[in-house]
Amino acid sequence: MLSVGLVGLPNVGKSTVFNALGRGAARVSNYAFCTIEPNRASVAVPDPRLSRVAAIFGQERAVPAGVEFIDLAGLVRGASRGEGLGNQFLAAIREVDAILHVIRCFPNPEVIHVEATLDPRRDVEIVEIELVLADLEHVERRLRRAEAARKAHTKETEEEHAALADLAAHLAKGHPARAHRDIQELVAARELHLLTDKPVVYLANVGEEAPGAGACVEQLRDSVPGPVVTLAGKLEADLAELEEEERALFAEELDYRPEGLAHVVRACYAALDLVTFYTGVGAEARAWAIPRGTHLARAAGTIHTDMERGFIRAEVIDFAALDAAGSRAEAHRLGKARVEGRDYVVREGDVVEVRFHV
Repeated sequence: MLSVGLVGLPNVGKSTVFNALGRGAARVSNYAFCTIEPNRASVAVPDPRLSRVAAIFGQERAVPAGVEFIDLAGLVRGASRGEGLGNQFLAAIREVDAILHVIRCFPNPEVIHVEATLDPRRDVEIVEIELVLADLEHVERRLRRAEAARKAHTKETEEEHAALADLAAHLAKGHPARAHRDIQELVAARELHLLTDKPVVYLANVGEEAPGAGACVEQLRDSVPGPVVTLAGKLEADLAELEEEERALFAEELDYRPEGLAHVVRACYAALDLVTFYTGVGAEARAWAIPRGTHLARAAGTIHTDMERGFIRAEVIDFAALDAAGSRAEAHRLGKARVEGRDYVVREGDVVEVRFHV
């Protein structure tokens, strides 16, 4: 399951955003470090295609892909040196697949700002610098071990030392790891698990205003390298507490469409470069999220490891073709179903039936 960690300064509304996204019950208070232990919520990914697949196949259940949102403790200046809950925070964030960086874009004198003023550019820089410094400390520890290993005078130890020294110099300049020219090769070869190599989506929490409002959001868009989504955190959290029918009526009265989860999930999927494929076996249709470029046998392993080990072939129908045909039999008649081997690269919206032996 995709895991996304919510990070940001204290009192930017992370727990409110978490409650909006996960319909959770995270504690929300007007003081720093209200969140001590991470809050977790597993959320179904909104996907109208999945219900259509289930309807076409006549299946009783539709099981969507999932995403786990993790609400982490607020980060402050000096977190990389243990300030606040820094060490605990940094340990938790190393486990997530992507980062949802929540930035406060709502003025409210009743909610304390740890930096006293509203400045999204500064707030982003504080968090990102602390993550860079934490990565630098991590790489320098590896570098010290590599220094000792150089005594073996082998090509491998020399290359290890040179690569880590180059990365440490890059981080020491305040640059995130993802901006390093050889970062993918370095991370894959050395399992560094760097914080600043994780994909980041920036979320502007605009309080109870409509998403996209305010010069603060525009300033944020102009100052960050990644995608920015907006969320009326307090309003969406309040709506999330209502029953579905009541929520729809209230949203209609406000002329507001509560689509925060869908927007955030789409942005996180894009940042991780994921695609969704579907299966329909027995009474259950399911959606699966995998990295773009995944071969069919590896995708089958996402369903069950036996499928990858014993993979034979798979029938693949594009969702749009299946939707237009209205049935698997009609898709076959129209020549829209095809047989693919283990090296086929799964595409967004593929409907897959795997053949395998045990």
